[in-house]
Amino acid sequence: MTLNYSKKVIQNFQNPKNLGEIKNADGIGKVGNPVCGDVMWLYIKVEKNDKGKEIIKDIKFKTFGCAAAIATSSMITQLAKGKTIEEAEKISKSDVAESLQGLPPIKMHCSNLSSDALRAAIKDYKSKKKK
Repeated sequence: MTLNYSKKVIQNFQNPKNLGEIKNADGIGKVGNPVCGDVMWLYIKVEKNDKGKEIIKDIKFKTFGCAAAIATSSMITQLAKGKTIEEAEKISKSDVAESLQGLPPIKMHCSNLSSDALRAAIKDYKSKKKK
């Protein structure tokens, strides 16, 4: 079976943006799909902007998975960086797929993982903030 990936998917797989880990991250999201074996860790650093809104100042990821999983991880970081927490929470799996100019249907679950990882990192940040 041959998968036809868009140029954007291939670019984000071969040269992922925001790859790595943030030491002392404000929020960490870890999600996985036991069916395909993909696992994603997403790290966020949050700061207040000049209007006093909390924004994602820095975001990094580490992904163990297929080309689509790595590409969607790279793309979610690009979509979320600099956004307010509220804006970042609204980034959907279809936003990720559209930004990558589409994913093969069999790989759509990968974009679900990246948006789930972002929401998990934000949830972790909010729970730490309450303490």
